Amino acid sequence: MSQKILYISPTGGSRYGEPMADIIEQARRPDTTVTFVGLPPDRPNHLEYHAYEAMILPDLVRIVRAKHRDYDAIITGGYYDVALRELREISGKTPVIGPCQATTAIASVLANSFSILVGQQKWIPRMSANVRSYGHGERMASMRAVNLSVHDFQKDPTAAERLLDLGQDCIERDGAEALILGCTAEYGFASKMQNTLKVPVLEAIPAAIKYAELMADTAKTFGWYPSRKHGSAAPPEEEIAAWNLFEGEPPIGREIQIGEDS
Repeated sequence: MSQKILYISPTGGSRYGEPMADIIEQARRPDTTVTFVGLPPDRPNHLEYHAYEAMILPDLVRIVRAKHRDYDAIITGGYYDVALRELREISGKTPVIGPCQATTAIASVLANSFSILVGQQKWIPRMSANVRSYGHGERMASMRAVNLSVHDFQKDPTAAERLLDLGQDCIERDGAEALILGCTAEYGFASKMQNTLKVPVLEAIPAAIKYAELMADTAKTFGWYPSRKHGSAAPPEEEIAAWNLFEGEPPIGREIQIGEDS
């Protein structure tokens, strides 16, 4: 069953375009095509601070409003699951996936407990709250910071060894049966860690792609579309029209096609 997925990288610039596209290429099914888009280059190139995140939320809402009918699933990149609740309100029948929700859901099937390895202590309160809101708080053995910024993961030569040591500590001290790498820039480490530590090690982008494929499948096969009742109700179309909320082109910067349409 062929699928089209939109992956939105919620930052400006092109720092991670090619490497993330390569990861998506390895993760996707042969019949899945993925459109990878970023924001315009004048937007923040990381979202480690909530103030930066607040500045780009309107961009994401406008993109999903404009594009949701063209795709079977949408991924909002970044392990904060940026604007996940807001994007789901205006995505119509298209499921919206966040990497944190995807990885914790998959880890909860694979293990009784998991630890999440994040970059900075700053990230932990928000990400921990997300995990609890998704219903996986009791399975989270720990969330530990390796004291690296988003950009350090692909620059610091000690990153791999530090993650390996921290993962070992989570297993031995915290009782983790699986590990999650809690940043979409935290890629290229999982295979060695998994082979060495002998537990499942989940990366954010592959998990989000596979979860998006699953949700697209279930929508097409069983009609399991996003609910529009109660807390999931969408904004009234008459208000959107009256206030001209989504006039103009969506603020998309770089775009990479991955799959048969590329």
